[in-house]
Amino acid sequence: MRQLQLLEPGKVELREVPIPQAGPGEIILKIRAALTCGTDLKTFRRGHPKFNLPMPFGHEFSGDIVEIGSGGVKDFKIGDPVMLAPTAPCGHCYYCRRNLGNLCSYTMETMVHGGYAQYIKIPAHVAQINLFHKPSHLDYFAAAALEPLSCVVYGSSFIDVKPGISNVLIIGAGPIGLMYIPVMRLLGAKRIVVLGRRSLRLQSATQLGADIVIDQKLCPPEPKKLKTVLSQAFQGENCDIVIECTGQISVWEDSLTLADEGAQVMLFGGCAGGTTFKLPLAEITKRHLTIKGAFHFIPEYVKKACDLICSERIDISPIISQKMGLSQYNEMIKELLKGDNIKIGIDPDL
Repeated sequence: MRQLQLLEPGKVELREVPIPQAGPGEIILKIRAALTCGTDLKTFRRGHPKFNLPMPFGHEFSGDIVEIGSGGVKDFKIGDPVMLAPTAPCGHCYYCRRNLGNLCSYTMETMVHGGYAQYIKIPAHVAQINLFHKPSHLDYFAAAALEPLSCVVYGSSFIDVKPGISNVLIIGAGPIGLMYIPVMRLLGAKRIVVLGRRSLRLQSATQLGADIVIDQKLCPPEPKKLKTVLSQAFQGENCDIVIECTGQISVWEDSLTLADEGAQVMLFGGCAGGTTFKLPLAEITKRHLTIKGAFHFIPEYVKKACDLICSERIDISPIISQKMGLSQYNEMIKELLKGDNIKIGIDPDL
């Protein structure tokens, strides 16, 4: 089978490798669709502190079960179309006992990589916890977005959205920022403003339900002047919630300025390891700001994200901006580096 591997930062290679075989409780998927991810791009550029290179590439995918290991997997059979999140916690460590499986070291150590391939093996603990049936009406590419949507749904659980009252600013119109739009809408946000760049992404923000979309290139760079623009977008009302989805330090700092008194600031965009930024503690206290962060997800929020996709309460198709075959991996990398696309769908058989 064909499998795309990341050998070192900046270097990928499409290789022929044996089709994996299922051990006890494991399953083998025939991958039908995979999606690119911002984490993939960061890992391609600079590596990743939690991933060891060389490694199979890609972790957002969906497909059909073609083999089930001894012991089986409850409620699944060969031929079933499925969707999944590629991680699961150990279930018994300090963090798991406190319902913080996202912080369990086993979660990231056993993450399933290799979505840019024709087949993949799913470990028993992932198959038992975060594997779901894909309904026939749901496209395989949309199903492949379960993992990032799970992150967003989990992150949203830490934000207190007051239905019909809360005004939300989302900074960054990448895949994560875009997925926050329909989730905030479902939670009852009064007005959602998206501040971002690149026309395709801003168009998708409108499609996904943003009330106002602002092209950051057309705005004054000074945060205090930008705040005037945002005040107009919120029709003179306060910005109650700021969700930062760029992972840029300067934007983390600006997020605090753009938030109004009493606001919540979710710093969701991932920065490079070891990054620090200035935190104006006196200003935070004086303006009664709440700063929050969230990492990955726990199983119950994978289930919630799955329900949202399968019930069609959320349509994430606008974030899939292009589709390519796996053989076009060099072009895929070039497109990701240009930054014009949102998510690229990969067909492993082409």
